[in-house]
Parts: sequence; structure tokens; C-alpha cells
Amino acid sequence: MTAFANSLSTNLTVTALVLLMVFLMPWADRKICKKLGINLQGGVSSNPKAETLLRTRQGVLYAVFGVYLLAVAYIVFFSRSATEDYQVHTALFSDLQNAVRIDYGFLGFIGALFTEGFSAFSHIEVVKAEDIAQVYMNIMLFVPMGYLLPYLFAWFRNRVRFRPAAACFVLSLATENLQLIFRRGFYDMDDLVSNTAGGIIGQFLFISVAYVVTHPDWRREVKAYRRWKRNAKTRTLYPFARRMGLTRATILAANEEEIWDFYIMKLGFRLVKQIVPLDSPGTDMLLQMGRMQMEVRCANRETSLPPQMLTLTVRRLKPVVRRLRENGIPVGEIGQDVYTGLRCVRLEGPDKVQILVIEQ
Repeated sequence: MTAFANSLSTNLTVTALVLLMVFLMPWADRKICKKLGINLQGGVSSNPKAETLLRTRQGVLYAVFGVYLLAVAYIVFFSRSATEDYQVHTALFSDLQNAVRIDYGFLGFIGALFTEGFSAFSHIEVVKAEDIAQVYMNIMLFVPMGYLLPYLFAWFRNRVRFRPAAACFVLSLATENLQLIFRRGFYDMDDLVSNTAGGIIGQFLFISVAYVVTHPDWRREVKAYRRWKRNAKTRTLYPFARRMGLTRATILAANEEEIWDFYIMKLGFRLVKQIVPLDSPGTDMLLQMGRMQMEVRCANRETSLPPQMLTLTVRRLKPVVRRLRENGIPVGEIGQDVYTGLRCVRLEGPDKVQILVIEQ
């Protein structure tokens, strides 16, 4: 009874801390950032010191994440003493089966729900409440992991319905293996399932709480997305959209030397291939930087070209602006993209090509 009381008090404490983090942190984050004039949606901030304040905010969030990781490490490893033998527990849900006794068995209980209603729960008897508390603790232990990963890192936010839960599974698998190697606790398949379930709950709470609180326009975004998805299902390319990507842009140019000097020597594109047609004075070049390719068709003669625009995306805009100015490339002031609300700058390349750099 004492062990169960200790488990119950521990679970209540952990639950209270998790709920406090889930609901209080995004609310406080939004209030503080709004008061300081910081735009959390990636747009232009009204505070001139927004860059420094955003780095401070990120540091505080990293500190919270670090404290959580230390707490998990203590609970999983350092609070336990090493055993003499390796202990492996591979039977799924055996703890829950031993902790709960059902008169008719699980399938019989499901049938009784339809015939007896809620009175069917009287046939359930809790035999070992501490085992249920242990499963609950394993779930709650990884809820912050599934919640904080997309809160802190854009890579997890980009695929928020898959990546946080997958990371929780991998981390739980690594934890169980380390426990087995150092003989601290069981290698328990139930823990693996419970931890992953906690990660799934955490990422769901991020979507339904943190994102909603920190993005006031979420209703409009969701409505627009649902409307698009409902209509797009009948369109040609929708079934293949996840495996498609736009990686190459094409621009027209008049002078090959200007292209070489600006895009290759100043911006840092790499010349992948150059084609010189035999029956034309023009030159076609394929330039690449990272995953982006740019095809340049140079006429090598005076010609009238239509207005053209090239859009680039970067993770951090301010260092890019600084490097552009250091290399003598005129660049405008940081503004806000009219379509996405994200921060952006504009500059002009050869042949009056308008280059838009957006921070994402």
C-alpha cells in the first residue's frame, strides 16, 4: 500500500508539472513576446532588439528542455542501482494483465458493455495498482518529449504528425538498450510502447494547444487547408504531392560574364554544367547551391528581356543580409512577405532580375 501511495503521489506530481508546461508555457510565451514586440510567426518584429530577444527566448527553451532531459536521465538510470543479471521483459502488456482481473475476460467485458452498460465495469478488479501507476508514469515521462521537440525545432514542426513520435520511439529504444547494457532496470517492451504513446500524446498536445495559442490565425489556416484538401483530392497531381518538389528555376540573361560574376563569384553558386550550342551565340548554364538548381539561358547579345523574379529561402535572414552587404551587394531593408507574413529582403541581380530572400 505504501508503494502504491508513493507511486500515486509521484504520478500526480509529474502530471501536474506536465499540464503546467503544456498549458502555461505557450500562453506565457505568447504574452511575453507580444509585450516585447516579438513576432512568433516569423514576420517583422516591432522591437529593434528582436534578434537578441529571440535568441534569449530560444536559450530559455533549451534550458527547459535540458532540465527535462536531466530529470529523465535521473529517473531512468541514476535513481536505480545496477543488478547482477541482465533482465529482459518482452511480453507485451503482461503487467497490465496481471494488475487487472476481469471476470469474463477482455472480450467478455466488451460484450458485457453492450448488454449491461456501465455496470459492466463492476466486473473489473484492480489487483496491483502500482503496476498501472508504473505504466502511467512511462507514458507521462515522454509526453514532454513529444511536446517540446516540435516546440523547439523547426525540423520536427515540418512533419509534426510523424517525426516527434518517431523520435520518441528511437529514444525509448536507445534507453531500453542502455538499461540492458548497464543492467539498470528491465529491457521492457511495455516501456517502449508506453513511451511512444506518451510521445504521440505530446505531439497531439502541441498541435491542439501550443500551436493554437501561439498562432492566433489558426482557424483561418485550418479552414483554408481543409477546403484545399477537399478539392485537391480530385486533382491530377495530389496523390503524388508528397514525393514531388520544385528544385529548379530558369532565368534568361543577356551577358554570360555578368552571370558568372554575380551568381558564381559573389553569391556562391556552383557551375554544374555548361552547354554551348553550335548554331547559336548563346550559352546555357546549370548552377547549383544545396538542393536548388538554377538554369540560366544567356543570349550573349543585346536583347530585351521580360521582368523576372527569383525566390530563395534561408533559415536565418539577418546573417545573410550582413554577408551580402559585406560583399558589396546592395540589398534593401528587411521587410515582410505579403503572402506568408515572413521576413524577407529584396536585391537586384543582372538583367534586373528581382531576387527575393525569405526567412523560413
